[in-house]
Amino acid sequence: WAVVFAAIAVAATGVTTAPLSHTPTRKQPKLPSLAMIPEAVSFAFVCGVNPLVGVWTTVIMGGVAALFGGRGGVMTGASGACAVVMVSLVMSKGPEYLPAGALLAGLFQICVGLLKGGKFIRLVPYPVSLGFVNGLAIVIAKAQWSHFNDPVTGQLLTGARGATMFGLTAVTAALIKLIPFITNAVPASLLSIVIVTVVAKVLKLPVTTLANMAGAETFKGGLSIIPSLTLPAVPFTLATLAEVLPYSITMAAVGLIESLLTLQLVDGLVDDGTQGSTSSECLGQGLANVASGLTGGMGGCALIGQTLININSGGTSRLAGVLMSFFLGVSIIACAPLLAGVPVATLVGLMFVVSYSTFSWSSLRVIKKIPVTDAVVVVLTSVITVWKDLAVAVVAGTILSALSFAWQQSQRVAVTSYTSDTRYAEALPRGDGELGADSKTYHINGYIFFGSSSNFQRAFDPTNDPRHVVMDFMEARVLDYTGMQAINQVCSRYGSQDKTVIIKHLSAECASMLRALNGKNAPYQAVVEDPSTDPKYDVAASRPTPKK
Repeated sequence: WAVVFAAIAVAATGVTTAPLSHTPTRKQPKLPSLAMIPEAVSFAFVCGVNPLVGVWTTVIMGGVAALFGGRGGVMTGASGACAVVMVSLVMSKGPEYLPAGALLAGLFQICVGLLKGGKFIRLVPYPVSLGFVNGLAIVIAKAQWSHFNDPVTGQLLTGARGATMFGLTAVTAALIKLIPFITNAVPASLLSIVIVTVVAKVLKLPVTTLANMAGAETFKGGLSIIPSLTLPAVPFTLATLAEVLPYSITMAAVGLIESLLTLQLVDGLVDDGTQGSTSSECLGQGLANVASGLTGGMGGCALIGQTLININSGGTSRLAGVLMSFFLGVSIIACAPLLAGVPVATLVGLMFVVSYSTFSWSSLRVIKKIPVTDAVVVVLTSVITVWKDLAVAVVAGTILSALSFAWQQSQRVAVTSYTSDTRYAEALPRGDGELGADSKTYHINGYIFFGSSSNFQRAFDPTNDPRHVVMDFMEARVLDYTGMQAINQVCSRYGSQDKTVIIKHLSAECASMLRALNGKNAPYQAVVEDPSTDPKYDVAASRPTPKK
């Protein structure tokens, strides 16, 4: 697979190096493929499957997504966000259901791409993104605690085994944080795992290794470990679909959210005058997950951390992702036996560092400085992520943010009035005279839509107002059908009192829609239009004007 990806890439794409608008504060290792190995193994470990599954998932997905994704420079592979979603499926049904879940998730993502649904990522507010990453960090850390328990008794490890597990986990995490201050020639996570593995081997510490968990045969290496192209080994029945579907939908949503957020990040870092395509990114991630599912993989998505390493190393073309896939595949074929002796504690330490790095600690500093509703969204999204799942958390947070925004805007409708307005008398029927003391003008300020329609209607007093009323919408914007209906209802109340209403300073489109809505039975007396002063805006409920 890696060779095929490399051949296609060399034939179909060129290598370009785009200038960077972001200058890293510390030199980054120029070894993206090596940096992918520890986390790929760790995420497979989190999901409860063979470590090589995670590595080959990264090889397959990295190449496919690089070729067909939204833009170059984005690194894709097995991810923690998808692993924590699918671990329940693996625990309840077995690891053979994991490729089926990844395959189905990929099909959903392809559908989203074909329907141009990726553009809706712009509707996810920043507080939701903060809650998303914070919740993900907590879930990743929470998943590691089970490894500190005895697999037989379920109790906390004690004695030499317990001390070794806690000690090596702490040492690994400390080394990952300290090594970058000494050297960046090799990824800190990879070097830390090598050091701790060698120390454990030399001192003959009582550790649990990957070979103990997955079997030594798994890590024999050579061409025999290359995954074959085959359908998932599950029954193709409606019962299987019912089992896998909820996890696949969640994984597809979570994967797209993280991938599209990563795409936005790269757009901001790479100053090449282009923007990544959200639809292509959805298609690329979908095709990558389908390929992963057909090769026994675990599925995944774009990786923010590894993408930053790649971008800061100058890898901004599609070929960068393809070459990462190629070299990672070659290295795992040659070095798989070395993974067998890696202590589980080192991967647990790595995942704690990943959790720490994922958590947005800055959100704790600003939580008291931002609006209360935004703070509630951050906390709620994090809690739902831990309690339920990532996709539900993002949807709930986005809905709460939207409702909060609508409520705030609904409270900002201001209506002021004054009497004795003699303007627009020509709009009245002949015989009514000019507008004098027997008239009143209302100035409306704010957005008129479903959230503010009630406040808008309560601002008028048809019973006590004079015979003639003018509504001035110069500082207002009518946003939807509910807003137009609210105008009609106010005018109808004045009509029932045998009073006339003149409307001015609506947008041309809004005035046209009001006339089309009411026909010859308009409750208002007239809509006065002045193209030179009337505001110009569209109503959300309108249909776009066809292009000539």
